[in-house]
Amino acid sequence: MAEKLAIHGGRPTVPPGMIKPWPHITDEDRRAVMEVLEAEDINEQRRIQFEGLSREWAEYLGVRYCIPTNSGTAALHMCVAALGIGPGDEVILPAFTFWASAAAVLHHNAIPVFVDIEPKTFCIDPSKIEEKISERTKAIMPVHVHGMPADMDPILEIAGRYGLKVIEDAAQAHGARYKGRLCGTMGDVAGFSMQMSKPLTTGSEGGLFVTDDELYYKRAALLQYFGELVIPGREREDQEYNAYGLGWMYRGDVFGQAFARSQLRRLDEYNAWRIRNCNFLTEHLSKIPGIETPYVPPEREPVYYNYVVGVKPEELGLDVHPRVLRDKVQEALKAEGVPVGLWQRMPVPAQEVFQAKVGYGRGCPWSCRHYSGRVEYREEDYPVAKAFLDSHFYVYGINPPNRLELMKLYVEAFEKVMDNLEELI
Repeated sequence: MAEKLAIHGGRPTVPPGMIKPWPHITDEDRRAVMEVLEAEDINEQRRIQFEGLSREWAEYLGVRYCIPTNSGTAALHMCVAALGIGPGDEVILPAFTFWASAAAVLHHNAIPVFVDIEPKTFCIDPSKIEEKISERTKAIMPVHVHGMPADMDPILEIAGRYGLKVIEDAAQAHGARYKGRLCGTMGDVAGFSMQMSKPLTTGSEGGLFVTDDELYYKRAALLQYFGELVIPGREREDQEYNAYGLGWMYRGDVFGQAFARSQLRRLDEYNAWRIRNCNFLTEHLSKIPGIETPYVPPEREPVYYNYVVGVKPEELGLDVHPRVLRDKVQEALKAEGVPVGLWQRMPVPAQEVFQAKVGYGRGCPWSCRHYSGRVEYREEDYPVAKAFLDSHFYVYGINPPNRLELMKLYVEAFEKVMDNLEELI
């Protein structure tokens, strides 16, 4: 007789308190932050940590320039500005991402144009990009979503053929590789997030702008601090108080940068840990009928910022909408002690800001005189993204220091729930 589900009064599979949170904080991390606090001159520490993180992340990626910022969105906005994209210009990006990808485009008065995603990796579908290119298109923004590298070679080929720039949204892909190349090093510019949940984190908020191009670096540096060129910690000595253009306050926090530098020393170790956990889940969950596990194409090396699971009612002979099965399975897994949940609820172009074209008011930037195009945002134009959002959910707790011992319990919980579907549906 099958074991009774926890949602119906049975014993939960995962004991309370077993799952350890992210980020995994070590004594080295604590010492790194305390050194800032214990320094005689904390203003000097702002320069030291800023320059240290800039240098170390650039060295890790093998790029020439890095600018730490206060968020991944700021880093992406700096990417857009660095390329000279502005009013009337269009940028192509995937319909499935966090909406900050599109917000970075809107922040510089440009127009997001959306493309559907690949059905297995959930990254932008290169085969659907060319049909969205117009005389106003200036760049393509592939998103390495969930830490899965986008298919960059065809994207770069299309960009080269049409004279377009490439902005990599690598917010979730620290250390991920595509054909041996690190995400964030293949486009003209790239933006990373260091928000608390990311593989490389400040423990709070933060971001990283990177490029190999000196002009793009200088433009981004101006945007970061009110349109002025100032080294953190040297404002009084060097500041002209002369803005060379419109800028924002996008500089990062000294304590977060110290924490991120410490975490960076273990990034590859932590990524390997995530990959080991997720490979174990895939090996075992893929054997359960009705469950879809992540697909990893040859020559792509994801870092599993998220572990994504889908449900397939048709495989089980169930005549129910995938959302129904997904929600029932999620509810039962939560009762078993497995942390699961949803992320995005709809394709980005289905959100109200695009449906109503809110923008800056009065329809800008879409209605501004600089823009001569007409972009429509219809949810039905992105069926793959919609199908993904209807059928998939996320499994959390795959991060260090959680080990295979916990992953085995996750598998047991999945097996228990899927063996008792008749009780749920």
